[in-house]
Amino acid sequence: MAAHPASAATRDPGEAAAETREKAPGAFRTISEVAEDLDIPAHVLRFWESKFAQLSPMKRGGGRRYYRPADVALLRGIRAMLYDEGLTIKGLQKVFRERGPRHVVAVGEGAEVAAAVDDDAPPPVAAAPAPPAAPSAAAGAPDRARLRAVIAALEQLRDRLRA
Repeated sequence: MAAHPASAATRDPGEAAAETREKAPGAFRTISEVAEDLDIPAHVLRFWESKFAQLSPMKRGGGRRYYRPADVALLRGIRAMLYDEGLTIKGLQKVFRERGPRHVVAVGEGAEVAAAVDDDAPPPVAAAPAPPAAPSAAAGAPDRARLRAVIAALEQLRDRLRA
């Protein structure tokens, strides 16, 4: 008698669930799949849709949402900027206006945030010019001058934070 592959009823339930979740990278995802993937409740995703016009999943009969891969990438960026970078909803709306959705997607993909744009954030400080270096015959003089410039800029930032 030939051996039969294990049926879904006899397999481990976790294994069967993992098979149903694995989709092609370009496949649309339901709100529950996206919520599980991003570790965010579904109601938060629906709330974000109301706050960010750039986020608009397809809706089918009965209002069921289907997120495109681009929507999921945008959600990843929104999550990173709100939860990891600490921006407010209002601050993130400003990022969308000033830098666009591509920047938010890039943050979600792991790109560094150049500066958090938030209403409470102070304007960026320009780097202080390097103090004139003393004439030296040593080979490390240019490096020391750059280090002095960095130290001066850091001291200026420290003073602003203390103020």
